[in-house]
Amino acid sequence: MPALLAALIAPSLVSTASPFAEPVLLPKPARVEWRGGTFAYLPDARVQLPADAARLRETAFPNFVRSGKGTGPGVTLTRDARFTDPEAYRIEIAKDGVTIRAGGDAGFYYASVTFRQLLPVSVDRGTTVPLPLGVIEDQPRFRYRGMHLDVARHYMPKAFILRFLDLMAAHKFNHFHWHLTDDQGWRLQIRRYPKLTQVGAWRKETMRGHYRNQQWDGTRHGGFYSQGDVREIVRYAAARHVTVVPEIEMPGHAQAAIAAYPELGNLNTSLPVATSWGVIENVFNAEPSTIQFLQHVLDEVTELFPSPYIHVGGDECPKKQWKESAKAQARIQALGLKDEDELQSWFIRQMGEHLRTRGRRLIGWDEIREGGLAPGAIVMSWRGMTGGIEAAKQGHDVIMSPTDFTYFDYYQSPDTVREPLAIGGYLPIEKVYAFDPVPPELSAAEATRVLGGQGQVWTEYIPDGDRVEYMAFPRACALAEVLWSPSADRSWDEFSRRLPFHLDRLAARGVKFRRLDAGRVR
Repeated sequence: MPALLAALIAPSLVSTASPFAEPVLLPKPARVEWRGGTFAYLPDARVQLPADAARLRETAFPNFVRSGKGTGPGVTLTRDARFTDPEAYRIEIAKDGVTIRAGGDAGFYYASVTFRQLLPVSVDRGTTVPLPLGVIEDQPRFRYRGMHLDVARHYMPKAFILRFLDLMAAHKFNHFHWHLTDDQGWRLQIRRYPKLTQVGAWRKETMRGHYRNQQWDGTRHGGFYSQGDVREIVRYAAARHVTVVPEIEMPGHAQAAIAAYPELGNLNTSLPVATSWGVIENVFNAEPSTIQFLQHVLDEVTELFPSPYIHVGGDECPKKQWKESAKAQARIQALGLKDEDELQSWFIRQMGEHLRTRGRRLIGWDEIREGGLAPGAIVMSWRGMTGGIEAAKQGHDVIMSPTDFTYFDYYQSPDTVREPLAIGGYLPIEKVYAFDPVPPELSAAEATRVLGGQGQVWTEYIPDGDRVEYMAFPRACALAEVLWSPSADRSWDEFSRRLPFHLDRLAARGVKFRRLDAGRVR
């Protein structure tokens, strides 16, 4: 690692002792009331769980608590039917112990995330921890709180995917948007079509340096996730109350699939898996056989992923090949469509209807609006907020993911010479924190269509997990609070005072986050 980059990465742990009069919590809970005084908590105190919540012992309360060992006051979890939000919880710290109430396991899990932040990073079982007496009542602002990771441009090993899920859950994100296919790689095993990974998962080389330099490294790159890997990842995520949302790109960003099965393309010729970045003209054709092929793929996807949402991309689909293809033009004519935009809309509708018969909802990037939006489709608005605003006004659910606020592959400093190579742009953490997924153009009724927001980690210029962490954190910490905490109670000045102490916790976990710039440190 270059020395300059190493100097920017996470500092060594200094201290988690906070100068604040109260614990540092992130994301900030909806309501906190400290009452004065402390409860002497022992790390080996007993933890009483509801009889039907045994798995919480391993996921929500590992390491720092042990059930049945201690005899003094401990932590009691109680199901409470009065909680209508399954992610809401209440923590009360009293002289005689800690009581956590929630309506379901998700609420207990998020309570445990907060509870851990009341404790030092390292908990000695023989040392009493003074917990402040008080009450924390909390629930999320949005039901969709997402982080995205592109593994098509650079493959990330399964161990890192599990680590990324842990970091998401520690910040109360609850949807993992897994970008599995693109021009440069197909990463998901599909049993019916083995060449998708035998051929499509490997490219002969990768761009070196920036796209404008047009240089390559000459090194083969690839990898894929077996269906066994996927099931393990999905289970791991579910135990942490994270839904894995797979993305299978179509009709554009398709060259890796076409390299495996040339009949899916428009040129009647073989293509390699793409080795360069950018928008590529090789897209799926719209023939019935290709529609059926992709629906068969989605059948295996829905078997692997219990998510109610399946993402089909729909972005950046060049229409040049369709305009030049006699078959595509005949298809437009036969279907009574106006143009290539309507052909794309028809294409996406076939997938949306197929998913609907399997009890799933289609998500697509905001280009799926062009030519008409499929009924029930969810719009992920990335080209600013306009697409999401218009979709919400038309009665469609939206997830706000605009480049200006949520693209974590952008530079974190205007001094790009001191930063690792990035795709471009500049997105400081202050701007992430200023993001509001509900724009003022929406009425109160229309605002209910905004399910939430999501941070994007595209990996053209992010080769490994360490760099993912550097680019995602601490910006993901800011986004976590945007999506969880009440908007009226958020303050950048107050958040920026809490953040360094939260980052000490991440440093203790070995997270390779980017250090805060001068002026944002203690």
